[in-house]
Amino acid sequence: MVPEWDAMVVVGRIARPHGLRGEVVVDLATDFPEERFQPGTVMFTMAPAGPRPLTIEAARFHKGRPLVSFAGVGTIEAADEVGRGELRVPADALGSLPEATYFHHELVGCDVVTEDGASIGRVVRIDGPTHASLLVVAGRAGEILVPLVEGICVSVDPGARRIVVAPPEGLLDLNA
Repeated sequence: MVPEWDAMVVVGRIARPHGLRGEVVVDLATDFPEERFQPGTVMFTMAPAGPRPLTIEAARFHKGRPLVSFAGVGTIEAADEVGRGELRVPADALGSLPEATYFHHELVGCDVVTEDGASIGRVVRIDGPTHASLLVVAGRAGEILVPLVEGICVSVDPGARRIVVAPPEGLLDLNA
Protein backbone atom coordinates (compact mmCIF):
# COMPACT_ATOMS: atom_id res chain seq x y z
CA MET A 1 0.00 0.00 0.00
CA VAL A 2 1.29 3.46 -0.94
CA PRO A 3 1.23 6.00 1.93
CA GLU A 4 -0.75 9.22 1.50
CA TRP A 5 1.41 11.94 -0.08
CA ASP A 6 0.62 14.64 2.49
CA ALA A 7 1.43 12.26 5.36
CA MET A 8 4.98 11.76 4.09
CA VAL A 9 8.05 13.89 4.85
CA VAL A 10 10.29 15.59 2.28
CA VAL A 11 13.91 14.41 2.47
CA GLY A 12 15.14 15.82 -0.84
CA ARG A 13 14.31 17.17 -4.26
CA ILE A 14 15.50 15.77 -7.56
CA ALA A 15 17.52 18.57 -9.15
CA ARG A 16 18.45 16.99 -12.48
CA PRO A 17 19.71 13.83 -14.19
CA HIS A 18 23.44 13.15 -13.89
CA GLY A 19 25.25 11.24 -16.61
CA LEU A 20 23.78 8.74 -19.03
CA ARG A 21 23.00 5.82 -16.69
CA GLY A 22 19.95 7.20 -14.86
CA GLU A 23 21.56 8.80 -11.83
CA VAL A 24 19.93 11.93 -10.43
CA VAL A 25 21.35 14.78 -8.35
CA VAL A 26 19.38 15.39 -5.16
CA ASP A 27 19.11 18.66 -3.27
CA LEU A 28 18.92 17.68 0.39
CA ALA A 29 16.07 18.47 2.75
CA THR A 30 17.37 16.32 5.60
CA ASP A 31 20.12 16.62 8.19
CA PHE A 32 20.79 12.87 7.91
CA PRO A 33 21.68 12.25 4.26
CA GLU A 34 23.92 9.24 4.87
CA GLU A 35 21.07 7.50 6.70
CA ARG A 36 18.30 8.50 4.28
CA PHE A 37 20.07 7.65 1.03
CA GLN A 38 20.99 4.01 1.54
CA PRO A 39 20.54 1.21 -1.02
CA GLY A 40 17.19 -0.49 -0.49
CA THR A 41 15.48 2.64 0.88
CA VAL A 42 12.09 3.28 -0.69
CA MET A 43 11.24 6.89 -1.44
CA PHE A 44 8.24 8.37 -3.19
CA THR A 45 7.87 11.03 -5.84
CA MET A 46 4.65 12.40 -7.28
CA ALA A 47 3.64 11.02 -10.67
CA PRO A 48 0.51 11.88 -12.67
CA ALA A 49 -1.24 8.80 -11.26
CA GLY A 50 -0.21 9.55 -7.66
CA PRO A 51 2.80 8.78 -5.44
CA ARG A 52 5.36 6.59 -7.20
CA PRO A 53 7.70 4.39 -5.14
CA LEU A 54 11.38 4.45 -6.06
CA THR A 55 13.90 2.08 -4.49
CA ILE A 56 17.45 3.34 -4.12
CA GLU A 57 19.85 1.01 -5.90
CA ALA A 58 23.01 3.00 -5.19
CA ALA A 59 23.95 6.40 -3.77
CA ARG A 60 27.19 8.31 -3.57
CA PHE A 61 27.98 11.86 -2.56
CA HIS A 62 29.56 14.48 -4.79
CA LYS A 63 30.11 18.08 -3.66
CA GLY A 64 27.82 17.52 -0.68
CA ARG A 65 24.86 16.23 -2.66
CA PRO A 66 23.76 12.66 -3.25
CA LEU A 67 23.90 11.15 -6.71
CA VAL A 68 21.23 8.47 -6.61
CA SER A 69 20.41 5.50 -8.84
CA PHE A 70 16.92 4.06 -8.54
CA ALA A 71 15.99 0.48 -9.44
CA GLY A 72 14.55 0.37 -12.97
CA VAL A 73 15.89 3.82 -13.87
CA GLY A 74 18.95 3.04 -15.98
CA THR A 75 19.03 5.74 -18.65
CA ILE A 76 19.02 9.51 -18.82
CA GLU A 77 15.60 9.29 -20.48
CA ALA A 78 14.23 7.21 -17.60
CA ALA A 79 15.70 9.70 -15.11
CA ASP A 80 13.99 12.51 -17.02
CA GLU A 81 10.67 10.63 -16.71
CA VAL A 82 11.08 10.46 -12.92
CA GLY A 83 11.03 14.26 -13.00
CA ARG A 84 12.43 16.89 -10.68
CA GLY A 85 10.01 16.71 -7.80
CA GLU A 86 10.21 16.07 -4.10
CA LEU A 87 11.45 12.81 -2.63
CA ARG A 88 9.40 11.78 0.38
CA VAL A 89 9.42 8.97 2.93
CA PRO A 90 6.71 7.86 5.35
CA ALA A 91 7.03 9.69 8.68
CA ASP A 92 7.40 6.39 10.54
CA ALA A 93 10.54 5.64 8.49
CA LEU A 94 12.37 8.61 10.00
CA GLY A 95 13.31 6.96 13.27
CA SER A 96 13.92 8.89 16.46
CA LEU A 97 16.02 11.93 17.29
CA PRO A 98 18.05 12.88 20.34
CA GLU A 99 16.21 14.75 23.09
CA ALA A 100 15.44 18.43 22.36
CA THR A 101 15.91 17.83 18.61
CA TYR A 102 12.96 18.03 16.23
CA PHE A 103 12.10 17.16 12.67
CA HIS A 104 11.25 20.28 10.68
CA HIS A 105 7.81 18.95 9.77
CA GLU A 106 6.99 18.72 13.49
CA LEU A 107 7.58 22.45 13.98
CA VAL A 108 6.03 23.90 10.82
CA GLY A 109 2.55 25.11 11.73
CA CYS A 110 3.31 25.57 15.43
CA ASP A 111 2.10 28.78 17.06
CA VAL A 112 4.88 30.90 18.56
CA VAL A 113 4.10 32.92 21.68
CA THR A 114 6.10 34.83 24.26
CA GLU A 115 6.29 33.69 27.88
CA ASP A 116 3.51 36.13 28.77
CA GLY A 117 1.27 34.64 26.05
CA ALA A 118 1.60 37.31 23.36
CA SER A 119 1.24 35.82 19.88
CA ILE A 120 4.20 36.24 17.55
CA GLY A 121 2.88 34.15 14.67
CA ARG A 122 3.09 30.70 13.14
CA VAL A 123 6.17 28.76 11.97
CA VAL A 124 6.13 28.53 8.16
CA ARG A 125 9.52 26.87 7.67
CA ILE A 126 12.87 26.16 9.29
CA ASP A 127 16.06 27.52 7.71
CA GLY A 128 19.59 26.32 8.33
CA PRO A 129 21.16 23.10 9.60
CA THR A 130 20.29 21.44 12.91
CA HIS A 131 23.03 23.20 14.88
CA ALA A 132 21.99 26.66 13.61
CA SER A 133 18.28 26.42 12.80
CA LEU A 134 16.07 29.48 12.51
CA LEU A 135 12.31 29.35 12.88
CA VAL A 136 10.75 31.44 10.13
CA VAL A 137 7.61 32.81 11.77
CA ALA A 138 4.84 34.53 9.80
CA GLY A 139 3.78 37.41 12.02
CA ARG A 140 1.48 40.39 11.57
CA ALA A 141 4.32 42.56 10.23
CA GLY A 142 5.93 39.88 8.04
CA GLU A 143 8.47 37.14 8.62
CA ILE A 144 10.37 37.01 11.90
CA LEU A 145 13.49 34.87 12.32
CA VAL A 146 13.79 33.19 15.71
CA PRO A 147 16.90 31.11 16.55
CA LEU A 148 15.89 27.59 17.60
CA VAL A 149 18.12 27.54 20.68
CA GLU A 150 17.47 26.60 24.29
CA GLY A 151 17.88 30.10 25.72
CA ILE A 152 15.30 31.61 23.37
CA CYS A 153 12.89 28.74 22.73
CA VAL A 154 12.06 27.90 26.34
CA SER A 155 9.31 25.39 25.55
CA VAL A 156 8.85 23.40 22.35
CA ASP A 157 5.78 21.19 22.27
CA PRO A 158 5.10 19.82 18.77
CA GLY A 159 2.17 17.76 20.08
CA ALA A 160 0.42 20.91 21.32
CA ARG A 161 1.60 22.81 18.18
CA ARG A 162 3.11 25.51 20.43
CA ILE A 163 6.54 27.07 20.94
CA VAL A 164 7.10 29.49 23.83
CA VAL A 165 9.95 31.94 23.40
CA ALA A 166 11.87 34.39 25.59
CA PRO A 167 13.32 36.64 22.89
CA PRO A 168 16.21 38.91 23.77
CA GLU A 169 15.42 42.62 23.53
CA GLY A 170 15.09 43.74 19.91
CA LEU A 171 14.92 40.26 18.31
CA LEU A 172 11.29 40.56 17.29
CA ASP A 173 11.89 44.04 15.85
CA LEU A 174 14.82 43.02 13.60
CA ASN A 175 12.61 42.10 10.65
CA ALA A 176 9.90 44.71 11.21
